[in-house]
Amino acid sequence: MNMRVVFVSPSFYPAFHYGGPTFINRSFCRAMAEHENLELEVLTTDANGPGQRIDSQAQKQQREGYDITYCRRWFSPDIAPGLCLRLWGKIRNADVVHLNGVYSFTTIPTLAFCKLLKKPLVWSTMGGLQRWEGTTRVRAKRVWERICNWLSSPELVLMHVTSEQERTESVEKVPNASAFLLRNGIDVPTLLDHRNEDSKDVLRLLYIGRLHPIKGIENLLTALTMVKSRVNLAICGEGDLDYESHLRALVARLGLTEIVRFQGQVDGEIKESHFREANLCIAPSFKEAFCTVVLESLARAVPVIVTTGTPWQRVEERGCGLCVDNGSTELANAIDRAAGLALTEMGLRGRAWMQEEFSWSQIADEMIETYKVLTTHQTREPQPFTKPEAA
Repeated sequence: MNMRVVFVSPSFYPAFHYGGPTFINRSFCRAMAEHENLELEVLTTDANGPGQRIDSQAQKQQREGYDITYCRRWFSPDIAPGLCLRLWGKIRNADVVHLNGVYSFTTIPTLAFCKLLKKPLVWSTMGGLQRWEGTTRVRAKRVWERICNWLSSPELVLMHVTSEQERTESVEKVPNASAFLLRNGIDVPTLLDHRNEDSKDVLRLLYIGRLHPIKGIENLLTALTMVKSRVNLAICGEGDLDYESHLRALVARLGLTEIVRFQGQVDGEIKESHFREANLCIAPSFKEAFCTVVLESLARAVPVIVTTGTPWQRVEERGCGLCVDNGSTELANAIDRAAGLALTEMGLRGRAWMQEEFSWSQIADEMIETYKVLTTHQTREPQPFTKPEAA
């Protein structure tokens, strides 16, 4: 008998506005759908950032290997009454529910219906329960977390986290849920060439991601005024319009208009071309649960500079990047140091690491095993979920 899984998310591919999670969720669902004896259905909205919606009719022509229902968003950011109307029936017919996101319209109804129907739920919090010194709306989030905690129980709700730090912070916020650690994966593309030569002239830096204060972009821009090497920086991504205007003004104020380019949202071949042109990708975040762009870069043989706020300290151990504090001085020193390294070799080591440990087929196998344990768990006397951790 097939296991029926419903994946509930406030947005889904091709909602490019939301960055890395959009690609993670699509790749995850594709890998899951390839398994026999598993029926997967995605229930989501057509939200694609402020004022934009996905053309759901066009998406129906795409074949993903599983069913996707895009409910019309009526109010920003992702409020879709039609999703709530469908949610009860989808959950009632499912063996396992997989919830994505935290502070979204879909979260509380999904938790509530699972509690009423006593359905096991895997909850991918995507780092939403982590905090940093610039966190906004803290009081409102605490109220939201208390409601989520009241709707959770350790035998029914299992939080999926991608780092030990995320696990610790998430369980602090929602102690009534259990938690398990499972990394995300990456689709490793074919390399068209080895164009990522060690830079002899200008070091080509790349930032790809959401434009948001938590990403530490201001520190990176300030660092560029300190570097001794010749560099340029492509900033790819979108965010709040006021914040993007602030970043552009900062670039002008720092005198960086000749070396910093804002490319906007990039996808498909345009995104691939930016990776091909880059010598180094930088993730200067204050806090990250996973930081998908690190996987994307290494899979394309582009070495990285990451900060200690990301869970990627192993890039130094694996010889494919540098890990430093995200202060401007530390970032500047790291960029100058990287300019003298064998970046091509570093990138190829990173690519080999991705192929070795981060294939989506492995991730899907581990998640399906978790589903099986969780559903079997419900037939016994309720107790907190426990499962041997993946390596």
